[in-house]
Amino acid sequence: MGCDGGTIPKRHELVKGPKKVEKVDKIAELAAKWKHCALSQEKLKRPIVACELGRLYNKDAIIEYLLDKSAERPNTEVVAHIRSIKDVKELHLTDNPAWEGERRNIKGDCYEDVHCAMFICPVVGLEMNGKHKFLYLQTCGCVFSERALREVKTEICHKCGDPFQEDDLVMLNGSKEEVEKLQKAMEERRLKAKTAKKSKKSKDAKASKSSDSTGSCDASETKSSSLSGEGSSDSAPGPSASGECSKTIKAPAGPVAGSKRSIQDMKDKSEAYKSLFTSHSSAKRTKDQISNWVTHTPYHF
Repeated sequence: MGCDGGTIPKRHELVKGPKKVEKVDKIAELAAKWKHCALSQEKLKRPIVACELGRLYNKDAIIEYLLDKSAERPNTEVVAHIRSIKDVKELHLTDNPAWEGERRNIKGDCYEDVHCAMFICPVVGLEMNGKHKFLYLQTCGCVFSERALREVKTEICHKCGDPFQEDDLVMLNGSKEEVEKLQKAMEERRLKAKTAKKSKKSKDAKASKSSDSTGSCDASETKSSSLSGEGSSDSAPGPSASGECSKTIKAPAGPVAGSKRSIQDMKDKSEAYKSLFTSHSSAKRTKDQISNWVTHTPYHF
């Protein structure tokens, strides 16, 4: 079998060496990053969102992932840090007038420029095809090239005019080192938000407890004032209701709660005023002055 007819085999045909390591085409890799969704691997179409690590997604794919995280997907590790729709930002992109869309090169009989991108930088006009670095603002979602932000230094957005800080800039499809830096910043930001939320909850709990304690103090003060005011309308005035509530409620000064104070014992009242009541000595009669009451019934007649 073989080697007949005077054929001379060569060494590479008889001896199989180690397989060559397949190298990733950089042009294809850039096209996949900037033209396809990082989760569904479908072509990017509006609305397009970006995460805090600078990856590009179709918004529909992110919503489907958040609705059903248990479904099997090939690239779930790229969206493991996305907890809700608030973790992504919808991008405001500028269309490229030189991009013809899907209608170009339908027959395949003309040259297709793979570097022609759908979007461009609105300031300097660079195409967003991977050759140049692009960033987006977390405040408004506008996208610019790094060259535009470096040459035209400003603290407001070039497109919408919203103010921003340097921490709001996120690199799109950055290198491995840039992604690690963005991940550290994301973790620090989430930790700060978590601690701020806990401190706010503790403050709200303390405020509710203080309001409950002031309410109970007001109720106890009104109860003590009502108890001290029992008896006659001319009784001595009690403590004012505007006083601060102490931890231990002291017993009200004066008569014990529930007991009636006699008008005859009041030193600040005159004898004429005291004589108006039946408890006065002038109103009391001896046994001789008290008449015998006889009850007449119909049975006596």
